[in-house]
Amino acid sequence: MKKLNWIAVITMIFIYGMISFVTNLAAPMGNVWKYQPGIEGSNMLGMMGNMMNFLAYLFMGIPAGKMLTKVGYKKTALIAIATGFVGVAIQFVSGMVPASEESAIVPFTVYLAGAFVCGFSVCMLNMVVNPMLNLLGGGGNRGNQLNLVCTTFNSVCGTATPMLVGALIGQVTKATKIADVNLVLYIALAVFAATFVILQFIRIDDPEATATQEDIPVLAPLKFRHCLLGVIGIFMYVGIEVGIPGTLNLWLADPEGPLAASGTIANPAAVAGMVAGTYWFLMLVGRTIGAFIGGAVSSRTMTTVTAGVGVLLIGGGAIIQLVCPETVSMPVFTGTGFAKATVPLTALLFALCGLCTSVMWPSIFNLSTEGLGKYTAAASGLFMVMVVGGGILPLIQNGIVDACHKDTTAFMISFAVPAIGLAYLFIYAVFFSTNVNTDIKVD
Repeated sequence: MKKLNWIAVITMIFIYGMISFVTNLAAPMGNVWKYQPGIEGSNMLGMMGNMMNFLAYLFMGIPAGKMLTKVGYKKTALIAIATGFVGVAIQFVSGMVPASEESAIVPFTVYLAGAFVCGFSVCMLNMVVNPMLNLLGGGGNRGNQLNLVCTTFNSVCGTATPMLVGALIGQVTKATKIADVNLVLYIALAVFAATFVILQFIRIDDPEATATQEDIPVLAPLKFRHCLLGVIGIFMYVGIEVGIPGTLNLWLADPEGPLAASGTIANPAAVAGMVAGTYWFLMLVGRTIGAFIGGAVSSRTMTTVTAGVGVLLIGGGAIIQLVCPETVSMPVFTGTGFAKATVPLTALLFALCGLCTSVMWPSIFNLSTEGLGKYTAAASGLFMVMVVGGGILPLIQNGIVDACHKDTTAFMISFAVPAIGLAYLFIYAVFFSTNVNTDIKVD
């Protein structure tokens, strides 16, 4: 059994957390922007920061893979961290750009530029952390298991971010400004700066430093059917993972949404942030469970079960809310413990999807790269490009909300987007995840 490089593993765990922290700023900050002059009420524009963050993957996915091959894991990580600092700094500056009483488009545009730069950063960081952990773990089930262990810290940060932003924002009104979440941006800047300095003194040996690198055409891995369909699966998965909690947050925080309509909740944005944070907390729970069973349960089984259950949760939740809406007392994670909040039963079912999405990334990655050999690195670049799904599918989802009058019915209809994505992943895992192109030479 391969001996683990624990220094490298711990560093990758911390980078996983940074990826989640920066990525999950977009959706709750969108709650602020969508009430600014010139943007009012548009859920689609509220998700534009998220879109810009993930759009960067489309442009940076393949170059990041080439950078990784050329300069190595450590230098790529350092470049990514420096880029992330710049991106967060631009978002901070957006809160200082004056807006007219009629329009906040200028500061909003500056914010979107910052989100786009942050997207370059997290794309490069993802390019470092995923293949390195798989290699450190020795590939196969053990590589998948190590990825699941390390993604738990990703979930911790994903849990904390929407709750922290929601608590800072409080009740969202037209008077709420992006400067109200400056504390979160200060934390992000400090983390990036500290990590850059610390990483300078940590030795990280590239797992493939002695391997001969062959120049593989970018699209070559798509000759493998299971890889081609798995790349589409990554697109679907990231859109599902981001779209469920992001749209759930917007629905619950809406001034005309179910929490405000109940008249019993003084701060719907804070409760919405805690419900969305609970989704990420459940991802942490799922990844912890997956880490224990990952060595014994195949990636195919994990993807099949979780995708199937996810379809049932979303479909059931939407039908309940449309036909006979019920409320439940839901335990929400506050950051330090749990508290009870009265929310729609549908919100609880959607939050439970966090258990399903928790193990999908490494499972789909492993299924898609099984048997690729020398084509694996090129496939990793394609996966990074397709992470753009995390921007496109939530944007489509919230475009549906805007087109359907922005009421609860519209929100429920929009959840057909992640439901269709989960159905695709179920079909992929059951019928198309096996390598049928074994005649292609991979060594």
